[in-house]
Amino acid sequence: MFKNMLDKRYVFLTVVLLILGSGLLFLPKQKVNEGIDPTDLLMNINSSERFISTDQLADKIISNDPSFIVIDLRDEDSYKQYSILNAINIPFKNLMEEASINYLNQDQYDVVLYSNDHFIADQAWMLCNRLGYENLFVLDGGMNAWYKTIINPMKPTENMAMSAFNTYDFRKAASMYFGVGYPEPIFVEAKKPVTKRKAPKKVIPIKKKKKYESEGGC
Repeated sequence: MFKNMLDKRYVFLTVVLLILGSGLLFLPKQKVNEGIDPTDLLMNINSSERFISTDQLADKIISNDPSFIVIDLRDEDSYKQYSILNAINIPFKNLMEEASINYLNQDQYDVVLYSNDHFIADQAWMLCNRLGYENLFVLDGGMNAWYKTIINPMKPTENMAMSAFNTYDFRKAASMYFGVGYPEPIFVEAKKPVTKRKAPKKVIPIKKKKKYESEGGC
């Protein structure tokens, strides 16, 4: 039954997360009062609504959409070599640090997570979702898909549908926006490439819930 419901790629992670979630019930001297129910977590994992495509993200950036921030979960060296415009670097190993949570657990912006593919970002999404953080999305295919579709889009063949050519025109214009040059002219209007990285958006973290005192005697 589960084989038909879930993508095989997430079965192992789902089981691990459910085991960890159930284990919280047996932790001594503390009340379990945060996070979502494991059943709700499973339903969220099974939903594809958490994914955002490279085309959608490129359109948001080009349109100067102020409603989102992008978080690069790769290591610092990879981030410095190349990153999506205005992305904030939070390496996956630092995900649960207080400074990182300030970006993840807030309600001002949608948060788009990405890594080289989308698996590390998906793990980060699952951890944050388990803690009850909202408005989080995963870039489908990650940086690999970004390179393939936006930075170096493949030209459609003559027998393809017109929609494929329209998509290619958008992607080629987007690649120029992000600094890619072409030897031949392009007839799709594209905004001037942006080379200066903007300062990260200021975020106001959600106030932490009051911690309960440990139960039990000395």
